[in-house]
Amino acid sequence: MLSIRDLRASYGAVTVLNGISLEVASGEVVALIGANGAGKTTTLMTISGILPNRSGSILFCGEEILGLPPHRIVEKGICHVPEGRRIFPRLSVLENLEMGGYLQTGPKQAEEDLEQIFTFFPILKERRFQRGGTLSGGSSRCWRSAGR
Repeated sequence: MLSIRDLRASYGAVTVLNGISLEVASGEVVALIGANGAGKTTTLMTISGILPNRSGSILFCGEEILGLPPHRIVEKGICHVPEGRRIFPRLSVLENLEMGGYLQTGPKQAEEDLEQIFTFFPILKERRFQRGGTLSGGSSRCWRSAGR
């Protein structure tokens, strides 16, 4: 499903990734483990197209995605979900969830996805009109688990 070969990335003149290769099969769960500064976040940012200076090969479902802009990579089904409370604090809970579903094929699919999220996290449904920035830290962690 995901094949990375000889991936290299840098921040300016500083090389951060120097030839990473890995394979992820469909249905497989893979974890990147390493010390701070080892290149975990850089690897993920490069896969999702956020980090532009790169070479090597990244195939997703057999298609080369290296060099595509991030929005094209998202359209193919890969996105970068940063750690922490990175939500839109002034938007409501519902608006934050809708932002994550902007690529849905239509309003019916978006509505079905929201209902599924609200089934998994009923507290989000209760607070759907509350500003995201007013949620407690525990509530805001639902964003990363909400499948958006």
